[in-house]
This record gives sequence, structure tokens and C-alpha cells, in this order.
Amino acid sequence: MGDQDSILDAKAGVLRVVLAYAAFAALWILLSDEALGFLFRDPDLIVKASQAKGWVFVAITAVLLYGLLIRLVGRLNQSLRRELASEAERRHAEEQVHNLSFYDSLTSLPNRRLLFDRLGQSLLGGRRSDTRGAVLFIDLDGFRALNDTRGHEVGDRMLVEIARRIAASVHREDTVARVGSDEFVVVANGLSPERDAAAVAAREIAERIQAVVRQPLDVDGQEVLGSVSVGISMFSGAEGTVDELLKQADASMFEARSRGRGGIHFFDVAMQAALEERVRLEGWLSKALPDQLRLYYQMQVDCSGTIQGAEVLIRWLHPERGMIPPCDFIPLAEETGMILPIGRWVLETACRQLKAWEAVPATRHLRLSVNVSARQFRQDDFVREVLDVVEQTGADPANLKLELTESMVVENIDQVVDKMARLKAMGIQFSLDDFGTGFSSLSCLRRLPLDQLKIDQSFVRDVTENANDAAIVRTIIALGQSLGLEVIAEGVETAEQRNFLAVHGCSNYQGYHFSRPVPLEEFELQLGQGRRHP
Repeated sequence: MGDQDSILDAKAGVLRVVLAYAAFAALWILLSDEALGFLFRDPDLIVKASQAKGWVFVAITAVLLYGLLIRLVGRLNQSLRRELASEAERRHAEEQVHNLSFYDSLTSLPNRRLLFDRLGQSLLGGRRSDTRGAVLFIDLDGFRALNDTRGHEVGDRMLVEIARRIAASVHREDTVARVGSDEFVVVANGLSPERDAAAVAAREIAERIQAVVRQPLDVDGQEVLGSVSVGISMFSGAEGTVDELLKQADASMFEARSRGRGGIHFFDVAMQAALEERVRLEGWLSKALPDQLRLYYQMQVDCSGTIQGAEVLIRWLHPERGMIPPCDFIPLAEETGMILPIGRWVLETACRQLKAWEAVPATRHLRLSVNVSARQFRQDDFVREVLDVVEQTGADPANLKLELTESMVVENIDQVVDKMARLKAMGIQFSLDDFGTGFSSLSCLRRLPLDQLKIDQSFVRDVTENANDAAIVRTIIALGQSLGLEVIAEGVETAEQRNFLAVHGCSNYQGYHFSRPVPLEEFELQLGQGRRHP
């Protein structure tokens, strides 16, 4: 609208000047000859003056036309420049929209949307050329911990460098995409018509990527070492869809990562079945809370065999499948985020039970241990959530014990200590679960406001037969005693194990030797019977 208005204004200005000029010309022609007659009596002078008047009129007309032309050209030039600038801005905006739609803003690699398109083209190309390709799903090991400890700016710079290295280690016609925070996908085309040869070539690509990622990375003058886990799904033009290939490669990556850092794993038929089971469980899990979930109680006893409390353990009773083991659904709940509402439900149920036991003198002293997942504990409002549950249920916080794992407390130690201290101030206790299996240092352990160390069952299992396990158990007991912490051993299954622990100073136990995890009714029956366990 602005350019059109300028043109209209220019035309109106020209029209006004032309009309004014026409009026001037008419007056000039009509009046000037009469004036000449008054000024000059000599006819020759009148003729000469009239001719001069004509030349003056021509000159004025020429100057006027020149000015009008310059003004009109200027306006047209200005309008044209605006049009060109507007067109350049439009093209720039279109390029930005295109880049945002198809490319990752941080690394400039193709995003998931463009990856789907490129992989679809690779499948079509495979059909025409009868060659095989591979999808490599790449996950940067330990990136979340680095991002939390060093900050997002450092994490972003590391991602940009890793993206550059991955892209430089594959062929130009291959596709490298960023599909998640620390996840990349490589589509390698035309590896070989032979299945085995194509698989060997795909593994070589994965190993080459791992090698370049392992090279030290300088961040703010500090050396950072990285590693990646890689899942590989092979494809030919005759089989597989884009969505299936990505899911298979993703599942392979999880399998590689579960076996340790820097792993490589190929998708196979067994993994396909596991993938279908995972999808099925994920759908069921979204509907399981709260009606299908149960809390089981495994008693914890002291050296005299008196029940001091229990650890609450979640169980899933599916209406069709029956009892689904925690090892099958807890990792899935962690990955999908379902662990957050499940964890809150466990905490609320345990606190309501504590409140109910407070009304009975015989059970008023009982304590319940509740496992806290890493994802729960990392929530910014975790402390507020726990305190809200305790307040709403009216449970005595002194009877609530939260169990944390070593891997949770070694990251962001300052934040961990702060959260624990705030809950500890309200009377809530803490136990360090699976102690001895993680990487916590003595200096880290001394900073934590703990009440209890829990010896992992992997050490207790062979404590009477394996000298190394026995030495570890004795060390943990001595460490707990030196720090003034209660020590409890889990996984106690035999009287010999219990006796070994007692002799070396461990006075609290949990395991099948005393009781399996049981429903609430059975646990209360055990309490009512006043059972003691030698």
C-alpha cells in the first residue's frame, strides 16, 4: 500500500503542475502581446520582443518538463527500491522458515522431518539399485550429567563439535541428522548388495564415528572426553518403512547403551519382539495408575529378629497378563516420565499407611523405606512435593525413609545435599541404597546427611564363599560405623549370611531369609503374630 500511495501522490503532483502550467501559458499568450504593444511603438521591436518572449516560454517549458521528469523518475526509482527490498526480505523470511522447518537450529544438521524425507528417498534408491544401506542411531553417553554440571552453554558447544565430527566422518551423499538433545542419526546409502558385506561396512562407519568422538574436546580450556553408543538397523529397498527402521535403530541403541558406554548393536528379530512388547507395555502402563498397582512390604529386622519396618516395593497386577515384574516396567516408566506420577502415588500410599499405623501402639514405631527414582529426585519441586505429601497425609516424617542410589548423589552434589538437608530438617531419614556398586567417594559420602548405608545384595549373596565380597562387606560395615550410620544388608537369604553379617557388626537385615515382599494384609498378619527371626 505504501508504494501505491507514493505513485498516486506523484501522479497528483504532476497533474497539479501541468494545470498550473497550462494556466500560466494561457495568461502568457493572451496578456504578453498586449503588454508588448504598450511597451514598444516600433513594430520591429515588437516582433523581436515577441520572438524573445517565445524563446523564454520554450526555456521555461523545458526547465519545467525537466524538473517534472526528474521528480517522476526519482519517485519511480524509490518505489522500485522498496519493491526490491521487500522482495529480498520476503525471500530471506522464506529461507528462515525453510531452515526452521527442515534443519536443526543449533547444529544446522537436518532435523527429524528432513530425515524422514531423506530416508524415504534412500529406500526408493535402494529398490532401483538393489543395494543395502544402514540407519545408525547415535546417543552421546553421559551428556545429561555434563550438561547439568558444566551448563547448557558448554553442552551446546560440545553438541556442535560432535555434529561436525560425525558429519566429517561419513560420505557426502549420506545424511546426518539431529533428532534429540544428544541423539543423532546417520543414513548410510549404497553400502553393498550383499547383506554381510553391508553389515561390515555399517559397523566400520559406527567405529569411525566412535573414534572421532573419543578424541579430546577442548571446552573453556578444559579437556572433555566423549563416547557414543550406536544402534544399527540395516535396510534394503524391498523391506522396511521409514518409521520401522528408526524404531529398530533406536531400540538397538538402547540395547548397546545397556551393555555399557561406547557399545555397538545391530537390530535383530528378538529385538523386534522386544520392541513390540515395549510398545504394548507402554500403552498398558499409561492406564495402570492407580487401580492396577500394588504396594508390597518386605520386612526389615534388627539383630534380635524384631521387625523394625519394611521397604515398600511396587508391583503391577495387569488384568490380562497377571503380575508384571518391576524390572519389566520401571525402566520404561523412567524413560516415558510415568515414573513421576507413579513415584508420587507410592509416596502417598506409604505415608497414608504410616498414619494408619500411628493409631496402634504396636505399630507406631514402624518405619517405611521408599525408593526414589533419579528422575523424581531431579525435579526442582521434589522437596516441596515430599513435604506436601507428608502434610496432607499427616504421617510422622520421622518414620519415613527415602532410599537414594549412589549414581543419583554423585551428580550435582551441592544440589543433592541441599535437597536432603531441607528434608532432613523436617525429620525425614535417608538411606543410600545399593552401596558399593556406584562411584561415590569418601569425601562425597561425608557431605551427605545420611542415616543408613544399605549393602547391596550382590555382595551379600556370596559373602560366605567369596573372599572379595566378604572383604567389601566388612569394609562397608566399618565405614558405616565410623561415620555413625546404621548399616542394613539386603538380599539376606540364609542363616549363614545373617550370622556373618552379625559377627562383623551389621545389625539390620532384609531378605528372603526373613520374608519375601508380601501384600499389606500378610505383612500385618506377620506383625500381629509377633514373629521374631533368629
